[in-house]
Amino acid sequence: MLRIYKWHSELRGIGRFFYSHKPTAPKKDIGPRRVFKVYRFEGIASRKEPTIQSYDLDISTCGKMLLDAMIKIKDMDPTFSFRRSCREGICGSCAVNLQGRNCLACITLIPESKVITLYPIPHMYVMRDLIVDMAHFFKGYSSIRPYIIRKTQGPIGQFQYAQSIRDNLKMIGLYECVLCSCCATACPSYWWNGRRFLGPASLLHAYRWIIDSRDEDTEKRINDLRDDFKAFRCHTIMNCSLDCPKGLHPAQAIAKLKLLISGIQKKENSDLDPLKYAAAGDWTQKCKIK
Repeated sequence: MLRIYKWHSELRGIGRFFYSHKPTAPKKDIGPRRVFKVYRFEGIASRKEPTIQSYDLDISTCGKMLLDAMIKIKDMDPTFSFRRSCREGICGSCAVNLQGRNCLACITLIPESKVITLYPIPHMYVMRDLIVDMAHFFKGYSSIRPYIIRKTQGPIGQFQYAQSIRDNLKMIGLYECVLCSCCATACPSYWWNGRRFLGPASLLHAYRWIIDSRDEDTEKRINDLRDDFKAFRCHTIMNCSLDCPKGLHPAQAIAKLKLLISGIQKKENSDLDPLKYAAAGDWTQKCKIK
């Protein structure tokens, strides 16, 4: 009986496979040639209107990533401007809007589309072509004080602040942010309230420093965010998590941050004294200071 039941189960599994998997249409070979429709703007000083310029490019002559195509376009037209640096998705410099979605050009494949649209990231002042003014974005980031603040601090650089593995695991998915602003510029709340709403990237980092077991300025950090706009203008639209090129979840971090700001949750106590390896906190002895 058991053998018959097993045989019937296998048949049902085979049936589900054939009936649930629809045949996929064969991929069309669109060839290596692409038409890039690129946003061009010479800057405010030029007093010229922005335009869309088309470039016919054979992508078989360059690498597979969007940044490779952009560099090839610049070889064709030296006046084309954009930011780039690391080419490894670490610096966040090459953020652009590709086919209506924000991305990092260096880690994004060239789309399988005949016509490709390329714009600067939205709702930012354009300085030239795909280069935007990041000053306002970094001003908001700087306001959260993105560094460890200690009340009991010895000579800087003389010893480490210890942290348990469990406390460190809490920050996974937070410290990987490269500040490319893809999430912030995809957020409608940031578009509407950009002057006072800090935006997803800054709030993600604010949460990262608040929950850091080595930081001793938790109360002031939370009090600084008790504002109708700074954090609570997030309406959980989720564009930030959809557009993050590093696969992070800023919306989740903001939701947890709101619980801390509202007092519903409290910061957990650290598992390990950060000064454990600084001669039990006596840095004068550790650093041989008289």
